[in-house]
Amino acid sequence: MVSAFLEKRSVVLALLLGVAAACGFAPLDLWPLTIAAIAGWMLLVHRAPTMKAALWRGWAFGVGHFTINNNWFQHAFDFQDKMPPVLGYAAPLLLALYLAVYPALAAGAAWRVRRERIDAGYVLSFAAAWIVTEWLRSVMFTGYAWDPLGVIWVPVQPVATLAAWVGTYALSGLTVLLAGTLLLLPRRPAPIAAAVAVLAGLIGAQFLSYRTVDAPARAGVTRIRVVQPNVPQDARGESDGEMMLAKLSALSGKPGAAPRLIVWPEGVVRDYFEDGYPDYAYTADPFWIRWRMARLLGPRDMLLTGGTALQFDRAGNAISATNSVFAVDPRARIKARYDKAHLVPYGEYLPMPWLLKPFGLARLVPGSMDFVEGPGPRALDVPGIGAVGIQLCYEIIFSGEVIDPARRPRVLFNPSNDAWFGTWGPPQHLAQARMRAIEEGLPIIRATPNGISAVIAADGRLLATVPHEQAGAIEVPLPEALPPTFFSRVGNWLAGAVALLLAAAAIAIRRRRG
Repeated sequence: MVSAFLEKRSVVLALLLGVAAACGFAPLDLWPLTIAAIAGWMLLVHRAPTMKAALWRGWAFGVGHFTINNNWFQHAFDFQDKMPPVLGYAAPLLLALYLAVYPALAAGAAWRVRRERIDAGYVLSFAAAWIVTEWLRSVMFTGYAWDPLGVIWVPVQPVATLAAWVGTYALSGLTVLLAGTLLLLPRRPAPIAAAVAVLAGLIGAQFLSYRTVDAPARAGVTRIRVVQPNVPQDARGESDGEMMLAKLSALSGKPGAAPRLIVWPEGVVRDYFEDGYPDYAYTADPFWIRWRMARLLGPRDMLLTGGTALQFDRAGNAISATNSVFAVDPRARIKARYDKAHLVPYGEYLPMPWLLKPFGLARLVPGSMDFVEGPGPRALDVPGIGAVGIQLCYEIIFSGEVIDPARRPRVLFNPSNDAWFGTWGPPQHLAQARMRAIEEGLPIIRATPNGISAVIAADGRLLATVPHEQAGAIEVPLPEALPPTFFSRVGNWLAGAVALLLAAAAIAIRRRRG
């Protein structure tokens, strides 16, 4: 009975440590708390009397961590009548019950190779297992890569820039390694304390020197204008007519001497403006809508905007839709289109409709048709700009999957609709976009209906932003891209390589010590 009580207490403690670890992500950014919580959790796992107990402690940590970290998920249920809003309060917990499997697997793998006392082999093994399981989380069942552990370093640029060399998932493993060194301090204090002191000095220097700047050091001729109309999710119906176009137009500015790339968000232009659809599909003349866009442009300007494209069968019936980005030129022509490839399950399409629809459930994005996938990352040839990569909303969170392998763009455009993600979702989404900029060495432009819109330098710095829930626009010179990073050349093979290196080091240490 005593052992059962102690085990329940350990599981509850693991749950609370998971909650604390979630506080290191945006918007709180309490990354030292995350490091301390992970160290405490690793100690708790090491002390587990059985493999089953270790797995439970890993799973409880994950439940606490992911429930808090994904609390914004609740708000997505407030805007679809067929998905009861009350379900939103259970959704973060239900999602966490699944996501917690991955920390449980990491805990179980580390516990399996532990020794009586915590040593470097245990810490190295834990870090390697975390890399593998976090990568698995990003690919299993279409993947859910939201907030990998390495993202806590985005505000600490000297550490975050390691992602340009090893990627986010490997950086997550190194973060676990750092937490584990705290457990080794009592046994080998001198060398570990020196290493921690050096890292703390770098971090302290970063806090003293880090500043958000208004313009990149190397500015191109082309200017970027990002429009944020401040449209809440429950007011998107305004976009079905003149009101939304007027609001977007008023924020788009006037043509100047320099060419401009104007970018509008995802989810605000809801009228169809491609030609060739049956008449019944249109709520307004498509050329008139494009003309309204084109009259904002100078002769060398271009507009990128989110929108929806329809597909029809031979009888003219709409059968599917794509979540898309369109490039519109000054003559009201659509010059290019990108179709989103990595769709949000339960958001843009309903998995297992044969099971869920009889219960009256539907996808969270309103509408009668599921979205279908596009072909994958593509760089659009935007006249006057060059190759522009597109990553629509959710797609930007997938490390190593954002660049057209056939053509490296000069900039990434990430239109997003964060209007249904509460107050925690937008800053977390922005932080992950900044990590993609660091990994790929490319500037990123984010346009959202109500924030946070931003222009991100190729090293992850914020050059300009429009705050959450404010209408506004920013215009800056197009930031320069950096040369391809090591990660951009190798990709997530580096995560596997770092995991293997950590595991090999753990084995070598164990064999040397017998």
